[in-house]
Amino acid sequence: QVHIVESGGALVQPGESLRLSCATSGIPFEWATMAWYRQAPGKQLNLLTTITTTGRTTYADSVKGRFTISRDNAKKTVYLQMDNLKPEDKAVYYCNALLQGGSVSDYWGPGTQVTVSS
Repeated sequence: QVHIVESGGALVQPGESLRLSCATSGIPFEWATMAWYRQAPGKQLNLLTTITTTGRTTYADSVKGRFTISRDNAKKTVYLQMDNLKPEDKAVYYCNALLQGGSVSDYWGPGTQVTVSS
């Protein structure tokens, strides 16, 4: 059974930092491209960052230079370090695991809320 669970969401003030975690089980994590998305109230789901099995990363312009994705294959966990948070970063943050082999499978967590407010 596959489990994808995000944690670490909180209420923080502008300029502060937060680290999100995404713990997985039931998937071959070391073969998965992992990603973080977010969805702000009333807006569409947006891709923020990805990390491949070899550690290659990509970032959306809106978070480049402020957010850092990393993975720990031994712990089957991916992280999102978020620095210099802004009010517009308020959203539900989702973790995604993408597996591409003979077929494509992707899995989602339930999300974790991040609120940035003074």
